[in-house]
Amino acid sequence: MTASWATIGVYSWTARRVQVPSGRTAALVDPLRDPDDPELLDPYQSRSLAILVEGARLASGAVRYGKVGKVGSAAVVVNRENPLPSGNFGCALDGSSVEVASTLLQLEHTFAAVGRAEAVVYASPTTVDEIEGIADDSGWYAVEELLTVVHRGPASVAEGVRPAVDADVPGIVELLSDELVGNRERLSRWLGHRLDDPRCSILVMDDGDRIGGFVSGFAERGVGLVEQCVVRPARRRRGVGRSLVVSAAATLRSSGAMLVASQVDEGPGERFAEACGFVAAYPVTAYVRRVDELLD
Repeated sequence: MTASWATIGVYSWTARRVQVPSGRTAALVDPLRDPDDPELLDPYQSRSLAILVEGARLASGAVRYGKVGKVGSAAVVVNRENPLPSGNFGCALDGSSVEVASTLLQLEHTFAAVGRAEAVVYASPTTVDEIEGIADDSGWYAVEELLTVVHRGPASVAEGVRPAVDADVPGIVELLSDELVGNRERLSRWLGHRLDDPRCSILVMDDGDRIGGFVSGFAERGVGLVEQCVVRPARRRRGVGRSLVVSAAATLRSSGAMLVASQVDEGPGERFAEACGFVAAYPVTAYVRRVDELLD
């Protein structure tokens, strides 16, 4: 009944049509044909958009050694080498209440099998509407409210922003270690994998002889993601973050992304995203389940 990282295969994303309340089938906007179509952000279109964004997030989490596949009714990525939550999570839990509850149980064992202390699931328009109650009954807890945003503003690489090179890895690790609790050696390997992958982009801005901030991105099949932006505390509120994020959007577009998206915290994160040219698309809730006891 359980799935381990070794048994997860390739998962293929297919778009589905959505139903409007009246029962009529809504005509779907193709986000990659016209990503600036205002209808794209209509609530009835959000599922097709979420399918594309989640597909890219899964592929990004699997860079180098990860596996993407199905566990029960969920789409999942697991990656032993990726120390960040973005490399180990589930999404798109759809189906009956029984199927989703069973999937949550399977996910606990899946993430325990790859040595994670907790399992993470992101609920979005691709997830069954009853997920909140099912998760609560299964011992999962909502820990974060996020917002997926889509870039609609102008984008160009800002002055002072440059592509990262191998020599920048220690400085980026330092910034990440300040923000996240993680093993520095694993963070270094993870960054090295991304620098070697043409789908990934990492941009930095210098602060004298050290790095003042960095942003990471990923682009595949026409979908670009601005994934992480970390600025040195002493350099915050000076436009460094905005310069990095707008530069990342421009870099992703130049690498072939027709749609550029990101996920931010509701509130301050949303306001920062708006300042960088993004508009709100759909909400995402992160659910977590501790699986420490399964590691023994």
